[in-house]
Amino acid sequence: MTLDTASYIKLDEEWGAHNYHPLPVVIAEAEGAWVTDVEGNRYLDFLSGYSALNFGHRHPVLLDAAREQLDRLTLTSRAFHNDQYGAFCRELAELTQTETVLTMNTGAEAVESAIKIARKWAYEVKGVGFDRAEIIVASGNFHGRTTTIVSFSDDPAAHDNYGPFTPGFVTVPYGDLAAMEAAITPNTAAILMEPIQGEAGVIVPPSGFFPGVRRLCDEHNVLLVADEIQSGLARTGKLFALDHDDVRADLYTLGKALGGGIIPVSAVVGRADVLGVLKPGQHGSTFGGYPVACAVGRAVVGLLETGEFQTRSLELGRYLHGRLDELVGKGVASVRGRGLWAGVDIDPLAKTGREVSMALRDRGVLCKETHERTLRIAPPLVITKDEIDHAVTALAEALDA
Repeated sequence: MTLDTASYIKLDEEWGAHNYHPLPVVIAEAEGAWVTDVEGNRYLDFLSGYSALNFGHRHPVLLDAAREQLDRLTLTSRAFHNDQYGAFCRELAELTQTETVLTMNTGAEAVESAIKIARKWAYEVKGVGFDRAEIIVASGNFHGRTTTIVSFSDDPAAHDNYGPFTPGFVTVPYGDLAAMEAAITPNTAAILMEPIQGEAGVIVPPSGFFPGVRRLCDEHNVLLVADEIQSGLARTGKLFALDHDDVRADLYTLGKALGGGIIPVSAVVGRADVLGVLKPGQHGSTFGGYPVACAVGRAVVGLLETGEFQTRSLELGRYLHGRLDELVGKGVASVRGRGLWAGVDIDPLAKTGREVSMALRDRGVLCKETHERTLRIAPPLVITKDEIDHAVTALAEALDA
């Protein structure tokens, strides 16, 4: 029996934990940049599953890879080798110009893994005293929702009432190079940061910040860990957001789009001598690197190798930001971002982000607010100029409604 929108939402509310506040739309089908709800209404997706759907919904190359692998082999665990794992690691390392790949499942798992690796490297290679390693993080950060990760979050919704918290993290203002330098001590193992802060509202750091961070890491023998889970894999017009600054990290955390919007796939990629501190039995995951994940991941790598999606994001991103800039002073206070990624601050005298998101939904565009008055815009990279025009026109109407 097919239910209507209200019935599906009632079912969710009755049986599901209330850890999200979704817009009241129930999606049943999708293709490309468009989704269709249970009542047949179509919407332009302007969020892309928080960048998990960089290649759009149901990209045929990715679906074919998943189907073919499902017909052959789904899971072995890492107790045995499988015929997809090594090829995926090699192809991802070659794409990212790194040396070693650690496969996991979710973005938070990748970040947790990077934290463990950085600490282990600090003790075994750098020579930091036992249990004294520190990792420097940024204010406004979002790296996931595990207990260790929320230990260094300054967002009350993510942090409060989950203690006692994991020690060993030092927070400095995002973009403040002087504060970063002052925070480094002989116990500093790593600096962990997002090249562009997503959950905070697509915050772009000041020019020269990350080249300065790289210099500090080199001077003090500290690892630079770049969380590219949202910003990476062509979202900003480059493979990595750090590439805009010609900066290389020692470790990168990847996720979201690495699974093509089909299955969770994440990874830590980087220097072999750093990832090499892990020995058999010291870290793992039953599903990390399983055959279906590797098959889909290889197809994602194949799409990125052509450079098509990086180019689309760069060129269409310029167009998107140009159109959004036209709304500044007309209900929009400011716009920032890179590529097909934008944070749009709603004028405090206008509406809340939630109100604008609802008005957009009524006009056939799906987006979502963050931090009350900011819209986080991240359309699939397959979007067209005409579809961008459609969405920006809808946003102008939503602000004026």
